[in-house]
Amino acid sequence: MVYRVELNPDASPEAAYGARLRQFREARGWTQEQLADQGAYTGKHISAVETARKSPTLGFSRDVDAALGTADTADSFEREWREIRQGSLIEGFPEYVTHEARAAEIRLYEVGVIPGLLQTPEYAAAIQGGEVKRGACTPEQAEERVALVAQRQEVLVRHRPPLVFVVLDESCIRRPVGTAAVWDAQLARLTAFAELPNSAVHVAPFTMGERRACTLPVTVLTLPDRTLMSYAESSQRGHLEKESRYALPMLTAYHQLQTESLSQAASLDMIDQVRKGTP
Repeated sequence: MVYRVELNPDASPEAAYGARLRQFREARGWTQEQLADQGAYTGKHISAVETARKSPTLGFSRDVDAALGTADTADSFEREWREIRQGSLIEGFPEYVTHEARAAEIRLYEVGVIPGLLQTPEYAAAIQGGEVKRGACTPEQAEERVALVAQRQEVLVRHRPPLVFVVLDESCIRRPVGTAAVWDAQLARLTAFAELPNSAVHVAPFTMGERRACTLPVTVLTLPDRTLMSYAESSQRGHLEKESRYALPMLTAYHQLQTESLSQAASLDMIDQVRKGTP
């Protein structure tokens, strides 16, 4: 007699996903091995997802949708995966990402880390690896966040990409992340990004002192209809301001910050010096 694990879909979002996967599989009269044969997974992997011992991934969810015919339907497992993934992200950020993808202009100011839109996959993986070591997220959540970085960067290569203005606090380029090779490739990525016709990169040096208009990371989006949105985060949540009249002061502060920052030529000079290990 085959031992059957009882599922509790109320235990967690992953448990609900697994219970629904079993329901759909059994409705077709398939064993776990038969479902696994439809994709690049084993019966043990299917079992682990159904019992919530393993979290589903984007690739897994897409394969399941293809096998069960649920792609682009209300029953889509990819859709459920995205809802689970959003639960692991800071509050307010998933909504921000939807607007970022259609923005006409993006203005970024970051402190301490390279912004996601400019991260190499290896840099993003190193950042998330640190989160896993600290217990701030699971390996599966880290993998999903790295995948989200790549997904967000699709906006940079779309037809008619946005204008992207980036101001980096000097700490962003002074704080090495990952191996020496990972860090060097990330700095090279900044240089290559600055050379694009629709981008600008500036460094806000430590010496700016009281002339620094922004002290915390901020993003200002200009949408195709020219309305403004701003986004800022605390340690626990993000706030998306969708009214232009409230986002406008943030845009003003951003322009003041950009004006006081190093020119792009001087900024790239500093980045090059960091790559060479010179002060």
